[in-house]
Amino acid sequence: MQGDGSAYFLYHSIGQYPGKAQDLAQAMAGFAASWAAPDDLQWGYALGKRQGFIDRWRDLIGAAEGTLTTTENVTAALYAVIGALPAGHLAGRTLLVAGDCFPSLHFLLAGLAPRFGFTLKTVPLRPGAHWVQDEDVIAAWGPDVALALLTWVSSISSHRSDISALVAHGRAQGSLIGVDVTQAVGLLPFDVNAPAVDFAVSTSLKWMCGTPGAGMLYVAPALIAASQPEFRGWFSQPNPFSWDLDKFAYAPDIRRYDNGTPSVMSAVMSLPAMDWHAAQDKPALLAHTQRLGERLMQAMEGLDVTFATPRAKDQRGGSVMVKLPPEKPAAPIIVSLRAQGIAADARDQLMRFSPGNMTTDDGVNRLIAALEQAIGSR
Repeated sequence: MQGDGSAYFLYHSIGQYPGKAQDLAQAMAGFAASWAAPDDLQWGYALGKRQGFIDRWRDLIGAAEGTLTTTENVTAALYAVIGALPAGHLAGRTLLVAGDCFPSLHFLLAGLAPRFGFTLKTVPLRPGAHWVQDEDVIAAWGPDVALALLTWVSSISSHRSDISALVAHGRAQGSLIGVDVTQAVGLLPFDVNAPAVDFAVSTSLKWMCGTPGAGMLYVAPALIAASQPEFRGWFSQPNPFSWDLDKFAYAPDIRRYDNGTPSVMSAVMSLPAMDWHAAQDKPALLAHTQRLGERLMQAMEGLDVTFATPRAKDQRGGSVMVKLPPEKPAAPIIVSLRAQGIAADARDQLMRFSPGNMTTDDGVNRLIAALEQAIGSR
């Protein structure tokens, strides 16, 4: 059964908005017409769309011109930053990350630790907890930490970290600080200058409603100036068409983080979603999502579940996540919801529900009724 978006609860995964299919089709058709034309205008069109995508991201997170570029995903973005740090910056020191970070980033860091000579310190979840406590991150964060990667909102709990408090502590330790903003950017306001962070990474999925492969990397001007990315190419230069093999030079801005010919398709495909988002009333979108999330949490208090999400709305992102008991497998429940036109997902026994701009009160009512039937009360 195909839903109309009124019972769509997957904004933590792939966001939707009215007219998305038509916008995507039009963007693809426009690219096809340009790329197939027997002229020399293709790259001007494609790179112009890419720049439009970059500019939308800059406006969204307060990034200055020349500080943000495209990347395939958050893992690639983090690898680019690690490989660009001054030689020896990480050697013999600590890289700090929380145990509820996006797993792909931890996989990368664990593999890079021996090569770059840093110790990867992972702040664990307390026994029985569903997210890492900010105070535990601070307790583990000393002057030995060369770089800390913060998760703004966790994908397994929707817990929202107190970025201001964490950054203030990190500055006192002399650490570089990066933030993965993927799980809440576009829903909650975020500014790379308040507090100032050294880099930020994200995709354009989820609340931004974009497409796969449309990642972004922001790097603060001071860190750009100190960076020499090892993954470099002709687009890393001030003039990509300078092909003198003995005179490579890094661009003075974020372009030094580019490398070979940039992939533009994901930016072209995501730009309509970015344009749609830019035209929305952001406080209204947030209020709508929070109101529906609160209704859902209140209704689920009597169900046979354990909340994996903070109860206070100022401590969470836009998702409501619950843990099912072992005797009630999540997979068949998700299948049942799908058959009723309700879109949600699960990670093992963790069920995730994220209402968004197209989700309605009726959709929440349908989800609640379906969960009451499938799960039952305590």
